Amino acid sequence: MSAAPDASAEYLPLAMGDPGRVLAVQPAGNIDLATFVRHVHGVAALLPEGEHAINLCEDRYRFLVGFCAVALRGQVTLLPPSHAPAMVEDVRCCYPRTWCLSDAAVDAGPAEVVVMPDELPEADGPMSFVHPAQLVVIGFTSGSTGTPSANAKTWGAFVASTGQNLSALRDLWGDALPGIVATVPPQHMYGMELSVLFPLLAPARIHAGRPFFPEDVATALAQTPAPRLLVTTPVHLRALVNSGVDLPALAGIVTATAPLQQELAAAAEQRFATEVREMFGSTETCIFARRRTARDTAWTLLPGVRLQPRADGTAVQAPHLAAPVVLADLMEPSADGTSFTLLGRRADLLEIAGKRASLGDLTRRVLAIEGVEDAALVQLQPEPGHMVGRLAALVVAPTLDEAQILQALRPAMDPVFLPRPLRKVEALPRNETGKLPRDQLLALLRD
Repeated sequence: MSAAPDASAEYLPLAMGDPGRVLAVQPAGNIDLATFVRHVHGVAALLPEGEHAINLCEDRYRFLVGFCAVALRGQVTLLPPSHAPAMVEDVRCCYPRTWCLSDAAVDAGPAEVVVMPDELPEADGPMSFVHPAQLVVIGFTSGSTGTPSANAKTWGAFVASTGQNLSALRDLWGDALPGIVATVPPQHMYGMELSVLFPLLAPARIHAGRPFFPEDVATALAQTPAPRLLVTTPVHLRALVNSGVDLPALAGIVTATAPLQQELAAAAEQRFATEVREMFGSTETCIFARRRTARDTAWTLLPGVRLQPRADGTAVQAPHLAAPVVLADLMEPSADGTSFTLLGRRADLLEIAGKRASLGDLTRRVLAIEGVEDAALVQLQPEPGHMVGRLAALVVAPTLDEAQILQALRPAMDPVFLPRPLRKVEALPRNETGKLPRDQLLALLRD
């Protein structure tokens, strides 16, 4: 299989490989690279003048076509943290001359909306090349811990990070052309990296759908030739393990967006007879580390990545980053600098009555209770006259009541960290990638 293009080249292709290679798999038939290029030129001719485009396409192939057509026109794709009309409008208002691209009718407020026709137009044209410094994407953090922040990405940075991701995953399938099925949206940076950039640059073939339910995932995988790579999240992975659905043979499962429990990783490896590889990254940095969570606690850094611990978190240096990026995660690098141990996020560290713990560890203790399907802990604002806020928990546990959950927790954690209140809910307000916005958790607790 060809390597990713050299990010130091003067101009870089938007896609690579033989024109006849399969780029996308869909029930109606496979699409080769040559057809994709014609679709890109055809759609680019339909696009309006402007500076920014919000790509709302749900069909992954149409997202790919739209993304490349926007880049071909020299415009920048904006990736809001959600498709909620208010969020789309907030992003649109911050950037001049913004329009929306969709594969279905949407409510995008006052923004101009271009809806792709059912039959994509085709036009002749060569493979497009882009300067490495061209800005192609502005991605936004999820806002799970505060206000979403914008992060600009150049094509050269994307090419370099895709080369790193290829080195992190290629041993799962060897020299064959992998087929990717992804449950994550292409608008999320993790989805962008592994289900958009990977088939364009790695290369690989991508299933055009975005399956959600376990049966849909199994169907999409069956439609995709081996070797198959499932790109998913811990929430979807837990649903797959618990569903009892059989999956076709997998080269590997990749997961990100939220911490993966070691017990879940081991159960998935046994259930589906494959390796589960967890990726570490962020919207700010893209992916920069990996581990086999069922066996390892330490993270292996990708080639060229270096960490520098700081008082406010950790500075990440990588070949695809123009400057070090400081994350709020506390990391302890190994002596040789090739791996690290994650100590938690500074915002997750708790000190109550002189005792310390982390929200992540306490959440894992709740999830370890038999009968608990999902859980989230948050620290509330201090009440009048108190210096430290109490812990509260939202728990999904259909067969347990709140008293039973608290009784099971008492041997597992210090009394000062027992969540009060602890409330049962039917489901947590997870977004498309499994993250939990803090404001929605607090709203549930208030209700």
